[in-house]
Amino acid sequence: MKLLKLFNQFESLASAEAAPTTRRAAFGEVGRTLGKAATVALPLAAFLKPTTAFAQTSGNSVIEVLNYALTLEYLEAEFYQMGLDANSLLTGDMRETVALIARHEADHVNFLRTAISGSGGTPIDKPEFDFTAGGMFPTFSDTPTFLVLAQAFEDTGVRAYKGQATSLMGNGDVLTAALQIHSVEARHASEIRRMRDSKGWITGSMNSTGVAAADGVYAGENNVTHLGLDVTTVTQVNRDRVTQAWDEPLTMEAVLEIANPFLA
Repeated sequence: MKLLKLFNQFESLASAEAAPTTRRAAFGEVGRTLGKAATVALPLAAFLKPTTAFAQTSGNSVIEVLNYALTLEYLEAEFYQMGLDANSLLTGDMRETVALIARHEADHVNFLRTAISGSGGTPIDKPEFDFTAGGMFPTFSDTPTFLVLAQAFEDTGVRAYKGQATSLMGNGDVLTAALQIHSVEARHASEIRRMRDSKGWITGSMNSTGVAAADGVYAGENNVTHLGLDVTTVTQVNRDRVTQAWDEPLTMEAVLEIANPFLA
């Protein structure tokens, strides 16, 4: 039911239209809202225009995709902030790293909200989250558990952005800005994995979190066929190395299924 509610919100907000926003106005709004921290992503809000041709690309609409990305950024931003607020959960270098990641996620939230508004859409409201998944995880009282969930969220985020790339191909500026966020999420994922003494990349569909509930995060990562070619036969390397060298997308439905237990 939670998933259906989210999908309905994406669809209804994607259909909302407003008066076109000029490039100057959108650019200024981004500057006022985000300041210097968001300048790397300025093309997205600066060039958005709520025209029918723009809003409907292949797959999901642009507004729908941006609201979907915003939901994931809400989740990550709140998760890290709650971790920082928890007494004695994070200390030393680990705390400094998580604090930096938290700032990135907060910047992504603010930027996406501004970009959606600047395009004539309506940003989705922040959902209520339960990071214990109904009491399943001692998330903010146990550091290893916190890092396990951080890895699962970051690995999901990387694949989620990739999964919507085709829906943004109709507008190069939007796609460019989304890829800018995607690459930062990939760096987050690698850093969190290494903080857990795991490799910075994914091997096959191996769920290195040790939590069966995260299996869906890694489903399909054992693929070795690209552009119709079995890469193991072209490069003469084993399957593990091929899967490490290619990262796979996740569909919106799969991502929301992963996130569903953490929606209050």
